Amino acid sequence: MKTLIHPLILFLLTISLNAQETQIRKIALLPLTSIDVDFASMQTSESILRMELGNRENINLISKNKTLSVMGDEICDDEECAKNIGEKLDASEVLICKLNRLGEKIIVQYQLINVESGKIILSERATSVTLEDLDAVMKRVAISVSRLSPFDANQEVGNIVQQESIETLRRKARYNLGVGFGYLFPAEGYDKDSDKSFTINAYFDYELQDLSAGLMIGARKGFAINIYANYLFTRTDVCPYAGASLGFHWVLHEGIFSENNKDGDGIGLGLKGGVRLFHTYNFQIFVQGEYIMTFNDYNDKAIVFTIGIL
Repeated sequence: MKTLIHPLILFLLTISLNAQETQIRKIALLPLTSIDVDFASMQTSESILRMELGNRENINLISKNKTLSVMGDEICDDEECAKNIGEKLDASEVLICKLNRLGEKIIVQYQLINVESGKIILSERATSVTLEDLDAVMKRVAISVSRLSPFDANQEVGNIVQQESIETLRRKARYNLGVGFGYLFPAEGYDKDSDKSFTINAYFDYELQDLSAGLMIGARKGFAINIYANYLFTRTDVCPYAGASLGFHWVLHEGIFSENNKDGDGIGLGLKGGVRLFHTYNFQIFVQGEYIMTFNDYNDKAIVFTIGIL
């Protein structure tokens, strides 16, 4: 009997959750208000928003004529009057939306008020770079209201606004050139010479949100070239990272040009960690430690400490 009760409870819970997700909400959209946005653009934006809300399966949108008949000449842009209007319309929620021009941009602010409690249950803002961009913004506002979710959480193909496209391109264009210098400390091989040697490296660095990758060319007791990848642990000005590198390392050894049948060159593998400072600026300072292994006839291994700028 117990084996039947558990599946039955899960089944009933699933039905209950689905019923909540598809519950029809009666919403009143109040006329849009604006600051320095022309009347035609405001009316068109309201029409798009009204149509998109009406197309949502879980929303029963109160008609514009019925809303206007209750409001009369009243202009409503706060929770108190929205609650009063919602009660007269027998709505469960009231949506207030404002368009405010800021330079060339249009700031879209919207609030969803629960009529019964009079409290704001959703308050968001979005940026429209141009008037034409308001089409995509209004579609996203409707999705946000329907799902009771933040504006930024509703990106879909066909409704990406221009501000997000610009920010995405800016992130993709984070390309750094840099130089670093420091010391190489032999750990094994290197003709059993434990003396440190000066190193200098050039970096061609490409940075994504949480990763950086690129090409390093350097003088490391010989010549080294590798590709590397780092995981960036934060997006703040102090950004620790850890990564690895793989490439070619030719190590200068005593008597390497004589016939000793030993090769100083080989595949180079590195394991590293460090920190990037001023990470959110146009330049970055980095401090790095790396353990490098060269798979050559000398089995060279070393630790390299580097400081540099990107």
